[in-house]
Amino acid sequence: MKVIVYGASGMVGQGVLRECVLDPDVTEVLTVGRRPLGREHAKLTDKVVADLTDLSTLDFTGYDACFFCLGVSSAGMSEEAYRHVTYDFTLAAGRKLAVESPGAVFTYVSGMGTDEHGRQMWARVKGKTENDLLDLPLKAYMFQPGYIQPMHGATSRTTLYRVLYVGLAPLYPLIRRVAPKSVTTTEQIGLAMLRLARQPGEKKILNPPDINAL
Repeated sequence: MKVIVYGASGMVGQGVLRECVLDPDVTEVLTVGRRPLGREHAKLTDKVVADLTDLSTLDFTGYDACFFCLGVSSAGMSEEAYRHVTYDFTLAAGRKLAVESPGAVFTYVSGMGTDEHGRQMWARVKGKTENDLLDLPLKAYMFQPGYIQPMHGATSRTTLYRVLYVGLAPLYPLIRRVAPKSVTTTEQIGLAMLRLARQPGEKKILNPPDINAL
């Protein structure tokens, strides 16, 4: 199985990449990002693309799945800037995969509460992204995790988030008991993506219980 991972330097992407590398069914992993990943592995090919809306230097032919984990916080961003990263980058990848490997699996890490017609800017942009991905000739799945616990050394690129995750780590078992429908882990997200790549399901929008059950 050949897979593409976007955002492999981020917290979720790190977890997904780990599971891809460990999975014996995965023979090739193409990582795509705006900066070098700084990691080497026999399965891994790292491609740096300055403009992620222009993928003309990449070839997605023959890939079975794309795991899109790239994302940014909307805090302090204009809607135009947030849309460029959230919508334009994602749809560029989805459209290219649909042309070069039609019918492949595309999983997008979105968020709980998305709504293309909602009042919150981030929810509108992510909702539009989800809906347009679902219209492509792909087996597309929208992951809507709530709280994500980093596992196996995965860390956020944002200093504040890193500090928060370290502080909350001892409380994760309690959080999971109190709010089991709102939590998952980077490991579970990676495993769920791989299982959908092997055996696509009918449900297109997956919340934490769906992710954890895969």
